[in-house]
Amino acid sequence: MIPALVLTFLLATLSAATPPPVFDTDGHPLYTGVQYHILPAAGGGGLTLASTDSESCPQTVVQDQDEISQGIQLTFAPVNTKSGYTVRTFTDLNVRFVADTPCEEGTVWKVEDYDDDVQQWFLGTGGVEGNPGPRTVKNWFKIWKYGSNYKLTYCPAVCKSCKVDCKDVGIYVDENGGRRLALVDKDGDPFVIKFVKAD
Repeated sequence: MIPALVLTFLLATLSAATPPPVFDTDGHPLYTGVQYHILPAAGGGGLTLASTDSESCPQTVVQDQDEISQGIQLTFAPVNTKSGYTVRTFTDLNVRFVADTPCEEGTVWKVEDYDDDVQQWFLGTGGVEGNPGPRTVKNWFKIWKYGSNYKLTYCPAVCKSCKVDCKDVGIYVDENGGRRLALVDKDGDPFVIKFVKAD
């Protein structure tokens, strides 16, 4: 009787310690090193890069205005390499576009500096993959289950001494109709997404 209770407790502890995998639209787990598209769950264009404001580099993460475009392929790199190759929910990870750009900063996502003009935290590129800590705290995101789909959040746990204001990733529509990824407050709508494995 007691060994059975101990076994049940151990199994429950192990399952609680390992977050569930993130699944693509085919029902397969996401893996590091494999390329995917992030698409809005409700339909519309995928994610791509664009130059915004007066600077061409680094580039900003936007939703493609072409409704049937799947956008640029991405890869995911979780902070904990011990978790194997499976991408899991609630886990810090880097997101990287697999694309050649004219910018030297690279294509790893990061939270850009606060834009005082429109009072937004936008997502851009120029982040660093790996090397968790204070210098890279703006480069880490998490995937959360959201109903039958997912959402992205910015709530990194890679720096215990860093003050982080946790927020969902949403969409900010600018004056030109561009759909930029940005952090949203608690009363804002998250960008609800799904993952499609690239061909």
